[in-house]
Amino acid sequence: MTALMVGEIARAMDVAEFEDLIDRMGEDLSCWPEGVRLAAEQLLASSSEARALQEKAQALRRLLAVPPVRAPAGLADRIVAAASERASEPVLPQAEGEMDEKSVTGPA
Repeated sequence: MTALMVGEIARAMDVAEFEDLIDRMGEDLSCWPEGVRLAAEQLLASSSEARALQEKAQALRRLLAVPPVRAPAGLADRIVAAASERASEPVLPQAEGEMDEKSVTGPA
């Protein structure tokens, strides 16, 4: 545990509190209030578990910063057209659990 100054009272920061602070304030300690940041830095220096939590949060931040994947042009139109085509085909009644040939192999 690491000393954390709150007013004039020193108290310890543990890994659970560190994790809560990362969840609330982010993994960039430079954005944290000074007293909390100093205690977190001390905890990071002595706790591999705290370092692992920060690394995990940093990795998540990097993943969230990646630009989104865009669908190929016309994909939505092709999906709607295929669904409309499929919906216009007659459906034959089947016993429970049976599949028609198109369900298994797709449209011809």
